[in-house]
Amino acid sequence: MIHILGNNMKKKKLLFILVFLLGLSTIALAQNEVTWKFSIEDKGNGEIQLVADATIKRGWHLYDTNIPDGGPYPTSLTIDEIVGATPTGAFHAEGKEAVVSYDKVFEMNIGTFDNSAKFVQAFKVTDKKAFKLTGDVRAQACDDKSCTPPLPVDFTFSSSNLPTTVAQVTTESSSVVAAPLAASVTPLAIDTLSAEEQAPVISGDIDKNLLWKPVIEELKSFGAEGTTANKSLLWIFVMGFLGGLVALVTPCVWPMIPMTISFFLKKSKTNKKKAVSQASMYGLAIIVIYVVLGLAITLIFGASAMNKLATSAFFNLLFFALLVVFAISFFGGFEMVLPSSWTNKMDQKADDTSGLISIFFMAFTLVLVSFSCTGPIIGTLLVEAATTSSILAPTIGMLGFALALAIPFTLFAIFPAWLQNLPKSGGWLNTVKVVLGFLELALAFKFLSVADLAYGWGILDREVFVSIWVVIFALLGLYLIGKLKFPGDSDLKHVSVTRLFLSIISFAFAIYLIPGLWGAPLKSISAFAPPMYTQDFNLYDGSVHAKYLDYESGMTYAKQVGKPVLIDFSGYGCVNCRKMEASVWTDPRVKDMLDNDYILITLMVDDKTKLPEIIEVEENGKITKLKTIGDKWSYLQRHKFGANAQPYYIALDNEGNPISSSYAYDENVDLYLDFLQSGLNNYKK
Repeated sequence: MIHILGNNMKKKKLLFILVFLLGLSTIALAQNEVTWKFSIEDKGNGEIQLVADATIKRGWHLYDTNIPDGGPYPTSLTIDEIVGATPTGAFHAEGKEAVVSYDKVFEMNIGTFDNSAKFVQAFKVTDKKAFKLTGDVRAQACDDKSCTPPLPVDFTFSSSNLPTTVAQVTTESSSVVAAPLAASVTPLAIDTLSAEEQAPVISGDIDKNLLWKPVIEELKSFGAEGTTANKSLLWIFVMGFLGGLVALVTPCVWPMIPMTISFFLKKSKTNKKKAVSQASMYGLAIIVIYVVLGLAITLIFGASAMNKLATSAFFNLLFFALLVVFAISFFGGFEMVLPSSWTNKMDQKADDTSGLISIFFMAFTLVLVSFSCTGPIIGTLLVEAATTSSILAPTIGMLGFALALAIPFTLFAIFPAWLQNLPKSGGWLNTVKVVLGFLELALAFKFLSVADLAYGWGILDREVFVSIWVVIFALLGLYLIGKLKFPGDSDLKHVSVTRLFLSIISFAFAIYLIPGLWGAPLKSISAFAPPMYTQDFNLYDGSVHAKYLDYESGMTYAKQVGKPVLIDFSGYGCVNCRKMEASVWTDPRVKDMLDNDYILITLMVDDKTKLPEIIEVEENGKITKLKTIGDKWSYLQRHKFGANAQPYYIALDNEGNPISSSYAYDENVDLYLDFLQSGLNNYKK
């Protein structure tokens, strides 16, 4: 028998949490292995030079600016704003030369720097008084065991930072660098195909402005849009309802049942009609409180802001940390409760007041007391709802959650005698806590994966994710049969039938995941696991890969080869996108059409890779700045197609006009085949 997290652990719980969060911050701020210093030098004749000096920690190396395709992330410069100057030449290393050697991992010759490196970018000054330069440098450093993510290091210079000796060579007007709307941008975040598999880049005559022309009215001519927004909202509601059912058996909610019974027995002991009325108001109050919470979050942040928040590195790393901390709490590492003064005051208000006000305070007490356990469920629900970009989604999700929670409590308030038939709190409740702890821990890595994918860090590939889940569910199986023991667990004299069957399910699920280490689709977890293209070792050849990750390049190539285009608006944090790819795209008939009849272009709307130049567009009477590749593709979807949810599929001809209705999330393979065939038929016409 293995005993985990003994009593002495509780004495060190705060130290443990601090160490854990410190470790997490180390992940987020991994670029401390390299420190940067930026300066401006006068090169004469009106030319200046931006100098980026890198000091590299001993044992680490930094990559050169010129790296072959398929290699590590090169050291690169991004200019966000430039006024009063124009860049000349390329960003490059100066001074000592890079040490070029053969890298066994990438199987190519790569230039690296040790100890220090100097990178420069030249500019011609056109207006000294108005001069302004902002941007960032991204670089990846590695040692023998690990690599840092290429996070941006920002710099800002103004006219006061220019050397006094700088001469002005021309009086050309200066302005913020802004690329035209249809500027061709090569995505840098990921390569879904190997160098041999990728479609060639074709140059040719194509009207890029025509490609960006809105076609919302043309889409309407095909009839009802093939969207499944209603089904998505229904799915959010079902998720919320199931989350509410799970919350009912959590250790924070269960003790509220006798408190509810006691409260309503004191309110009305004889009048059954009044008891039913008060209990109904109690349930309605629970629903209102939770729904108002969801609506408030939506109104404060907005649907699109919640979507961006759901894919930000900070938010996902924070949520990853919170879920791990919740899991440790459920394992018995420490107790996590709201301040007793809060709940005591609310409970006192419920006793001191009368009528509807007291019922409302009782419902609010339930929400406060249960938050320690329902918080992770609610938070997860709101994050998943945010990916739909629907303003109703968080509210609908909270409605489902509150309904599942309110119905049993309403019934208990109506029929207090039911309390006698409920099992008493005890060892079984601690078992529920531990099982939830394992599930919280597994779910935590979903959020770490979203941040990893959106920023291209590459620290949680698919096989690493699957390996972690295999271990978690194997340990859960061992716990259920009594081979692991946590604080608060009762002595297990025998394995009950319930625990036996649950352990069988857990072990079977762990075994089911193992083939995923070699590329098996694992459709049941496709919504959680990283995409197939992150798999380093893949024996499965049934997945579909996009031929292009850039809209204009893909459209140009499609025109050259005479094929229609299928645009796939997707996202790294899009759960339904992964489901479609695993359950629909892997069908042999769908795969054949996507590979042979269409040019598939996947556009990631949450790709955080910065654009070479900021794009300014007017949207709803306001100027919107598109700074990342994801910003550009999200604007394309809104501007051209009038949609903002993912997944979103649209078939186009070679001028960017729709050739069928659009299609969103629906895992019916036959419907998807009809959608593809309809586009092909119209293209041939």
